[in-house]
Amino acid sequence: MTLGSPTAVSSVDALVEHARAGDPRAVARLISLVENHSPQLREVMAGLVPHAGSAAVVGITGSPGVGKSTTTSALVAAFRAQGKRVGVLAVDPSSPFTGGALLGDRVRMQEHATDGEVYIRSMAARGHLGGLSAATPQAARVLDAAGCDVVLIETVGVGQSEVEVAALADTTIVLMAPGMGDGVQAAKAGILEVGDVFAVNKADHDGADHVIRDLKAMTRMVERDPGDWRQPIVATVASRGEGIDELVESVDKHRAWLVDSGELERRRRRRVRDEIEAIALGALRERFADLHGDDRLDMLAARVLLGEVDPYSAAEEVVAAVS
Repeated sequence: MTLGSPTAVSSVDALVEHARAGDPRAVARLISLVENHSPQLREVMAGLVPHAGSAAVVGITGSPGVGKSTTTSALVAAFRAQGKRVGVLAVDPSSPFTGGALLGDRVRMQEHATDGEVYIRSMAARGHLGGLSAATPQAARVLDAAGCDVVLIETVGVGQSEVEVAALADTTIVLMAPGMGDGVQAAKAGILEVGDVFAVNKADHDGADHVIRDLKAMTRMVERDPGDWRQPIVATVASRGEGIDELVESVDKHRAWLVDSGELERRRRRRVRDEIEAIALGALRERFADLHGDDRLDMLAARVLLGEVDPYSAAEEVVAAVS
């Protein structure tokens, strides 16, 4: 994003205004507020929500080594060729010392570093399971409100448990590659449920045709109603840009289907519902901790162990204490 003048503002309203004008410093500060669970977080979200909702959110997931970062970089180039402003959230493992992003996928996307219409942010998973950071939904909203046409979310690469991105993205690309046991992964229902588009990367390697064949066989076995989306399977060599145009075309077709079928609104409503639920549960935990600390829980745990009360009744006491 274009740099503009230095951002020397402290109010949230001013940060939101600068971010919407394309100031990367303001965007960075807003995402930092989100990641650090700032006391200003509620004010940040209140300022962003009226300006969010137009970006296409695309998740990119797959096992380590399939080429997620290379594919993400190639997708950035393809979307930029369409004249779109692109934001990237690359979720990395956390440093055990600082808690920050360990790998820093921005290093692998240096070709876009000088493009004023591209914003790339590495985010630490910070122990959050599912391949994402707990702050990813709010960070995506920051990029959306800042005027990004496409927000790409690259998961951390933890293997079979990376299903959370499907709940966050409008379109989820599942990357697979030959020689990595992905033929077996194709037989797992979770993979078929997560992916809207399948990409077999490193398609110039031996065994790629076997992975494609297995995927085709498995997707044909899925029961669908008339008008349901049928996941395309795209062969790519992301390091050379091969197949990337076809991959973007598949993403665009899925976007059109989402809009025409009404699934886009349903997915986004479900996403926000889950976000509200997570925030509410977090607030209840904090409230309980503030009111009673761990003493109340220890007391209830002791009573359960003594057989004086069952866990469900104990949980009802916890809920009653914060209601």
